[in-house]
Amino acid sequence: MSGLVELLGDKLLTKSGETSTSDALSGKGAIALYFSAHWCPPCRGFTPKLAEWYSSNLKDKGLEVVFVSSDKDDGQFQEYFKEMPWLALPYSDREKKDALSKKFKVNGIPSMVILDAEGKTITKDGRAAVSEDPTGEEFPWKPKTLPEVLKDAKIIGGDGQELKGESLLGKVFAFYFSAHWCPPCRGFTPQLAEWYNKDLKSKGLEVVFVSSDKDDEGFKDYFKDMPWLALDFEDRKRKSQLSSMFGVRGIPALVIIDKDGSVITTEGRGAVSEDPTGIKFPWYPPAVKNAKSGPGNINEIPTVVALCETSAAEEQASIEEAMTTISKQYIEKQKAAGEDAPEFAFLIATEASGVAPRLREVMSLPALDPSKQDALPAKLMLVDIPSDGAFHDGPSGEISVAVLEKFLSDYKAGSLEKKQLS
Repeated sequence: MSGLVELLGDKLLTKSGETSTSDALSGKGAIALYFSAHWCPPCRGFTPKLAEWYSSNLKDKGLEVVFVSSDKDDGQFQEYFKEMPWLALPYSDREKKDALSKKFKVNGIPSMVILDAEGKTITKDGRAAVSEDPTGEEFPWKPKTLPEVLKDAKIIGGDGQELKGESLLGKVFAFYFSAHWCPPCRGFTPQLAEWYNKDLKSKGLEVVFVSSDKDDEGFKDYFKDMPWLALDFEDRKRKSQLSSMFGVRGIPALVIIDKDGSVITTEGRGAVSEDPTGIKFPWYPPAVKNAKSGPGNINEIPTVVALCETSAAEEQASIEEAMTTISKQYIEKQKAAGEDAPEFAFLIATEASGVAPRLREVMSLPALDPSKQDALPAKLMLVDIPSDGAFHDGPSGEISVAVLEKFLSDYKAGSLEKKQLS
């Protein structure tokens, strides 16, 4: 309970006024943080459904809901809250609302995060979980682990062989989410098949097609040209579980799984496309992303950026080594805590390409002039897009492990000036 009080504050709102958070949530089996707003049409469509499910079944199952408002003013909040049969975070506590949105990476509404009685996350996709089970038969909707999802799953091969899903564990394999009706899929599948046959299969990669085709006939017509395995098309529930587990929102998508069942990357399509012969197999993401290859997770995670485009190669290598040391510490903390992402991401710009020029622009830093050879000192910045597009200035010059540790310590202590990306 102390975790919930720390997370939500001492007071929550009922229709009759404020109440103690500990009293209001005592004895509850799960707590859903419902991020919503009256101005949001999808929210206005979902809220009445959730209210009906809550009143009919979910409240009795042990669920409590706490409305976390994104309304534009207190009047709109009060009007919307009248329609809700649950609790709310006080509208005046905007700082707490922002902290919750950031902690749970809420980038759109309606969104629902389900917590246990200690405030630990059960699922960040509570909206889907409740929508698929509105009577609460699977309350509190704890997501299944990959071994649990794969247990007794029917995996088929093109030659008619049948395997149990659990037989995939212990090897590196990829779930390939695709469908014949999807033009980008039809473009990517022949490439992936060629790479698989030529190099990737012999490297040790197995692929399992997870179909989004509209019917079994479409699935069979598409699968006959694939040289790998597939999840039985009839198992739509397991397909949905896998899509939800890996956050698959569009196809084609390639999710690469390690021998221990952990996710190597959900961006397997890009990883394999950049390395079709599998030189970097099984494509573990680098602890430090290079800006020339894209922005990494900068939109979802506070990201430490080292701008060193004009630095000597030796200095760039030293900076990347220092950043890698710190990044690996946060990755280990993430794994130990069972979180789906580390507290910080790390990005280095070693040349004026990719997202580096844009980063300089939005942080109002001097643009690099290709006609000039003047070297600029390396510069540290911290980009915190989840906090309403914020960024923080860091030191210039030497970037070492000690410098990075102090920079992050100052950020966590709130002693760095918060600026706004332009």
